[in-house]
Amino acid sequence: MAVTSASIVITSIFAPTKAVKKFASLPNYKLIVAGDKKSPSDWSEANVTYLSVQDQEAGGFEMATKLPYNHYGRKMIGYLHAIQQGAEVIVDTDDDNIPYEGWQFPAMEGEFATSPGNKGFVNIYKNFTSHHIWPRGYPLDLILNQDHNLKEEELSKQAATIGIWQGLADSDPDVDAIYRLVDNTEVYFDKRAPIVLAEGTLCPFNSQNTAVRRELFPLLYLPAYVTFRFTDILRGLVAQPILWAHGYRLGFTEATVIQERNPHDYVKDFESEIPCYLHPNKVIAAVEGAIDKQATVGENLLRAYEALEREQIVTSNEIELLKLWLADLKKLGF
Repeated sequence: MAVTSASIVITSIFAPTKAVKKFASLPNYKLIVAGDKKSPSDWSEANVTYLSVQDQEAGGFEMATKLPYNHYGRKMIGYLHAIQQGAEVIVDTDDDNIPYEGWQFPAMEGEFATSPGNKGFVNIYKNFTSHHIWPRGYPLDLILNQDHNLKEEELSKQAATIGIWQGLADSDPDVDAIYRLVDNTEVYFDKRAPIVLAEGTLCPFNSQNTAVRRELFPLLYLPAYVTFRFTDILRGLVAQPILWAHGYRLGFTEATVIQERNPHDYVKDFESEIPCYLHPNKVIAAVEGAIDKQATVGENLLRAYEALEREQIVTSNEIELLKLWLADLKKLGF
């Protein structure tokens, strides 16, 4: 992907990690790190814009008044800062994903191996490894269903406008607590060409190695009043029908980072992931029923979350925060 003005956004409560130092060394990218109340007060790293809690509160963004502290959603202040600075692409990642040499994403326009449409959920990991593994947020009732694994002969070369690229992560990829508790085999994905999902074919994606184009920046919204492990998964589920409505596609590309995962309690992760296990189909149905192709991306995002509130998947606090996010974006030209 030719980089014109791309920002990388991370939130962290740790002193600069190996991943942060590596991202900071990349030319042609601006790295923004959003701190939190637990972050070291003397946090500093060359070539990084660090936003302390005080910086975030003083930044003038309305959502800062309602965004919880000690929460992954602090990242959103980093997104707003990047947009304010003129970012055309925002890359979401974490402080434990170390980029490989040559780290980059494919072009946002081009011809790519593309899935059939209307296949529902597919397990994209199976196109990158023979190991039995599935992404966090993948419906549990499909884990053993071979019909939802994309076969190579089903892929066809098609022109596509990519809205979001998800890069995979080696070693300790993004999987759910069930995988970690019953298997937890380290996985290095196969090197291969990217795969793009056609309309009606979807897969959970995360915020760990993810590039989003400017037209879709409203979809960066991270729900902050759901459980921690559901946050980016819900964001990704909501995004996909909205992508389709506006003519964009989601693509997956080979692993370009290696994850040296921060310590987790897998049982606590399991508890936090319960909405991921219960709601994926309900989320897609609600969002598909709510959006309007004539509306803007931001309007469709609000429609989607209001539908999720009616389904009792999110609360009124989420709607209030989302409206502040959209108000901040409006001031930035969206």
